[in-house]
Amino acid sequence: MDIHYTPEELAFREEVRAFLRDKLPAELAAKVKLGKRLSKEDNVFWMRTLNDRGWHASLWPVEHGGTGWSVVQKYIFEEECAIFGAPRVLPFGAVMVGPVIINFGTEEQKAYFLPRILDMTDWWAQGYSEPGSGSDLASLKTRAVRDGEHYIVNGQKTWTTMGQHADWIFCLVRTDPQAKAQRGISFLLIDMKSPGITVRPIITLDGEHEVNEVFFDNVKVPVANLVGQENDGWTCAKYLLTHERTGLAGIGFSKQLLRQLKGIAARERKGGKPLIDDPLFRAQIADLEMQLMAAEMSNLRILAAAREGGGSGAESSILKVRGTEIRQAITHLLRKAVGPYALPFLEEEMEACSGDLLHTDYSATAASQYFIMRKLSIYGGSNEIQKNIVSKVNLGL
Repeated sequence: MDIHYTPEELAFREEVRAFLRDKLPAELAAKVKLGKRLSKEDNVFWMRTLNDRGWHASLWPVEHGGTGWSVVQKYIFEEECAIFGAPRVLPFGAVMVGPVIINFGTEEQKAYFLPRILDMTDWWAQGYSEPGSGSDLASLKTRAVRDGEHYIVNGQKTWTTMGQHADWIFCLVRTDPQAKAQRGISFLLIDMKSPGITVRPIITLDGEHEVNEVFFDNVKVPVANLVGQENDGWTCAKYLLTHERTGLAGIGFSKQLLRQLKGIAARERKGGKPLIDDPLFRAQIADLEMQLMAAEMSNLRILAAAREGGGSGAESSILKVRGTEIRQAITHLLRKAVGPYALPFLEEEMEACSGDLLHTDYSATAASQYFIMRKLSIYGGSNEIQKNIVSKVNLGL
């Protein structure tokens, strides 16, 4: 098994770099690298820029408007985007619901929704988690009752990321309350403009409005918006979560964060030597870098196996666990390196555009990055659940 890039893959990397140098605005890259808040307009602009090049949906089939890339090309693209400071591809449309529609949707659903995902006509949100039904997703209680050609949906979703921007939301709903566990769950596409939907912000500890609660009060959803078979939505959910977990490994993002950590630690401090001269801190960085190198090698092995037709097995869960733990550890050290400047940010600091040392060092947003990374071990199924999956698949426990 060859884990090295082929000449064609190296040429593709140069193509990606040329595109990013040409099309990524410096101001937008600076916002990403400094951890500043991206507006809806920032995200839509970059997704449409990618779509103009045909690069918005990296693993979609070409016949549906995707790139037709291999998993290796996707990895190269994401790593280069992290280096250049490009916004990440919004996951909810192109990465999550799009592949589900392609694999389980009707021809009518594909024809309507897929082009609107690609050109950002529709911003999507994910309706999975509920109060009391996060990692134990199969215990969800949002109900959808069939009434002629509609479902009547009642319930609540929570931690809905960027739900305040969403035009549509894909939801897991219970259509058979008598069925046990994963059975009796369906996958619905719901227009956020439907009467009876209320979005309420959840302001997190860092002062951000990233997540929301979404309430459904007798919301009418056409039966035509059911993806797959009624009561078989768990099949769609598992397929979607595999895509989400692999992406959460974030190897390229971690490498960029580690480069920044080293740069901060190497700078001279007032009244003292650079932090990198501290043997203990230097050892912590070295340990993290070795962990990241090992995770990257594992990722490359999995990609090489996929290139040769191999399956993913439980590898997506392994990558999710190790990748998120490493990203959390790097931001923990980054916060320590910044020291007392790593206070929770102020609104004016997040909006300020300045080239001074405070912003260059990420100081104004170190706390924000730290808090954001705490959530990664819960996203896509908690790390504890992923370890259970690995033990069942690989150890037979």
